[in-house]
Amino acid sequence: MTVRRDFKEPARCRPDLVIGREDMFSAARDQLAEGGSVLLHGPAGIGKSTLLRALAAEYGETARTVLRCSATESESHLPFLALADLLGLVLDEVSERLPGAQRTALESALTGRGESSLQRDGLALRLAVLSALRALAADGPVLVVADDLQWLDPASAELLGFAARRLGDTQVQMVFAVRTEGQEYDRYLSASPPDTLAFRLSPLSRAQVSALLDHRGYAGLPRSTVREIHRTSGGNPLFALELGRALAENPTPPRPGEPLPVPTSLRALVLSRLDMLPAEARRTLLVASAGARPTVALLQTAGRENAEAETAQAAELGLLATEPEGPAVRFAHPLISAALYAEAPAQERRAAHAALSTAASDPIERARHLALATTGTDPEVAARLAEAATLARDRGAPSVAASLGLLAARHTPGDSAPGPDERRLQAAEDAITAGELDLARDIAREVLTRTSVAAERVRAWIMVIDTAGHSMADVDAVFPQALADAGDDPRLLALVRYQLAWRALLVEGDFAGARAETARSAELAARAGDRRTELLALSFQAQTETLMGHPDAPLTIKRALKEPQDPRVACHHNGAGSARFRWLVMSDQLPEARATITALLREVRRRGSVESEVHFLRGFAETELRSGHCGRALDLAREGLRLARDSGIGQTASAMLTALAEASGGDVDEALALAREAVEHAEEDGDQMYLSRALGALGYAQLVAGDAHGTVRSLRRVRELEQALGVTDPARGRWHGDLAEALVRIGESAEAQDVIDVTRERALRLGRESVLAVLDRAEALVRAARGDHDAAVAQLTSVQDRLAKLGYGLEEARAAFALASLRTGQPGPTSYDEAARLFRRCRALPWLRQVDEAVVARPPEPAPVPAPAPTLEGLDGLASMERQVAALVMEGATNREIAARLFISVKTVEATLTRVYRKLGIRSRVDIVRLAAGRRPN
Repeated sequence: MTVRRDFKEPARCRPDLVIGREDMFSAARDQLAEGGSVLLHGPAGIGKSTLLRALAAEYGETARTVLRCSATESESHLPFLALADLLGLVLDEVSERLPGAQRTALESALTGRGESSLQRDGLALRLAVLSALRALAADGPVLVVADDLQWLDPASAELLGFAARRLGDTQVQMVFAVRTEGQEYDRYLSASPPDTLAFRLSPLSRAQVSALLDHRGYAGLPRSTVREIHRTSGGNPLFALELGRALAENPTPPRPGEPLPVPTSLRALVLSRLDMLPAEARRTLLVASAGARPTVALLQTAGRENAEAETAQAAELGLLATEPEGPAVRFAHPLISAALYAEAPAQERRAAHAALSTAASDPIERARHLALATTGTDPEVAARLAEAATLARDRGAPSVAASLGLLAARHTPGDSAPGPDERRLQAAEDAITAGELDLARDIAREVLTRTSVAAERVRAWIMVIDTAGHSMADVDAVFPQALADAGDDPRLLALVRYQLAWRALLVEGDFAGARAETARSAELAARAGDRRTELLALSFQAQTETLMGHPDAPLTIKRALKEPQDPRVACHHNGAGSARFRWLVMSDQLPEARATITALLREVRRRGSVESEVHFLRGFAETELRSGHCGRALDLAREGLRLARDSGIGQTASAMLTALAEASGGDVDEALALAREAVEHAEEDGDQMYLSRALGALGYAQLVAGDAHGTVRSLRRVRELEQALGVTDPARGRWHGDLAEALVRIGESAEAQDVIDVTRERALRLGRESVLAVLDRAEALVRAARGDHDAAVAQLTSVQDRLAKLGYGLEEARAAFALASLRTGQPGPTSYDEAARLFRRCRALPWLRQVDEAVVARPPEPAPVPAPAPTLEGLDGLASMERQVAALVMEGATNREIAARLFISVKTVEATLTRVYRKLGIRSRVDIVRLAAGRRPN
């Protein structure tokens, strides 16, 4: 039988039940599938019960009997209560199968009709529980599910632990959840079956908290708000959901600089020990909760003379965490600070901020506290806040600058200069820099409802367009309104024309139109003396011309790099530095491109520009990928994708680039999923420019996965799209060689040759040497397919050498792989060792797996005939690893360098060299070098 359940989830767990716990759920599920038991532990609200229910829902269907209990603190004093929950409904089924003394003791304990106790019937009760579980297991698998194990009454806990330790191979599995604050789960683990695996649930990441809030109906929250929920909740899912609910129910969101509203339920949960503190100590903690980085010294300066003793008292109660290595006053959980602040009356909060406005040493902190201590408008306070915002901007903290700017606008009188709307717009620009697009969009729309000043309205419209990202089709209606507000003002028209250039490229896929609009914008900005907009327009024009293969591109880049420069544009992702980087990458100048992108990335990180950081991480990853550093490229691409998803900026482009990196150095299935995601998003956004790039990534991933037909379908679409867009430079997407190779694989050699011929003509005109080499590699495959084997081998040999000189490590390895494949079954060397070595050097794991498969599939080679004397040719008698090690010794590499390049240990290198010496009849590394020089060893 199966005991009736108190929940109705399907047998397969819904993914939404384990948001952020997918890996843990999978591991716990595997543990149960192997016959083991599971113990989930962690702090209150961390999601143990959710995961417990998900596991029970999945494995309860496979068990004949499910026994469950869920203890509570208020009932933990009642003896045998948990045992009654577990065995009460099956007592009739098992009682007749128990020995008399055990049956009597168990019935007395479960029904309460006798005076059973552990002291009186200890052994009989222990054996009765064990016998009952064994009897149930004799009829089929048993699953025991116990939640809140810490509240089990002591008698039930003792009996359950006794049985668990003695079940042996019995078909009884247990899934427990227990609340722990640290790692002190050992005593619960010792009361579980010996094969129990413990899982500690950790806090959720910001992205996981966002997904959880969306699932529970709190979607659409600004990213800045989600970030604050994550910070305040500490990643605790229960706390995060309660904070989200409080925000949804609160008609007035918190003012800038203020913490989130904390619902009464959470206040009671985290402040239960606050009543044990004296009133003065509570006031000290309130001041600490209002501060950004409170210390005892700061609290004392703010008038809390007994701060040291009072914070020590709070730490003893668990409200503050001890900091043995520093003076900071840190709350045990961020929610305690938020709840304490939310609990305090408004007057007391203002008093705390007033005290901190003079005590804090940092001018930004002083200005923030002054603002929160002041009500109404005050020009002096507004000016101090604006100065603090400028300082935060210079420090590379645009998010802080945006918050301070909004506070400055709130305290700015309507007749001031600058006015409140101008300060709001500056705050919105800071928010865009910080990646807080939702906040910037809200500010801009608010300004549009207030102002009639043309310059302010155009700035606001530009921000609405900017925050749309690549989904510019969604804001089509904005452009006529922005043009109308701009009137005949060349400065304002330059701003709008610059955005129209982006629309032409992203929405219409019109490179020529985009180039014309940027040129128009640059001319208008120059006439108005707006150097910043002029530089942005010239940089965009240069990038457009580069992608088009336009001959004026180098000249336009020089114009964009001429002085005077604007520091905000110099490192902007659409600035001249970015345009120069793109030109270097497409012109095969990889070392210069790496130096350029590294400097740009360092600068935007200093300034805190999130969108530019996302963009330059992609550029850096692309450069490393071209250079054959696949592992490094994958790390950079994944970092960029995480940042893109966290900020909501550049997700399509980042998914596309990460797909390329995964297909080259990571997981091919993940590459396919990311590429399809990028294609889907580009199609949804109407983004013509990135649709072709995403399809190119998909085609490459399909090629690596062995799906030649899929590659052809994807890359044929890219060819059609780029013809329509007017993209003529093959270095933009570099998909042409992959398409030709896939066409050869499916027997379409004529079409492959056509792709090669058309692309070669353009690559020759633009001097794209690496593209030409890849095309020659593809052409060699066409020749081989037509039977011209010798010409194909000669061409591939040349291609490998050219790609090596250009620094394209992965393409060089692919050429070596193709060469080895052609030589298989032909006279002469057929080893895949060179391709394996090159792919290993690149960390190109998916390609290495293809080499392994090719080695397994190739026909057996004749056994090598050892040379009569140790000469250079004698190396042919070595095993694959021995030859690689010997070759690196010949290059002068040390044992440590050899180990790093071959991804083996130094000890393995030493052992391999010992075998090499023995086989070649030599005694040292010097003798290997002599062999390389054609001399006999001594």
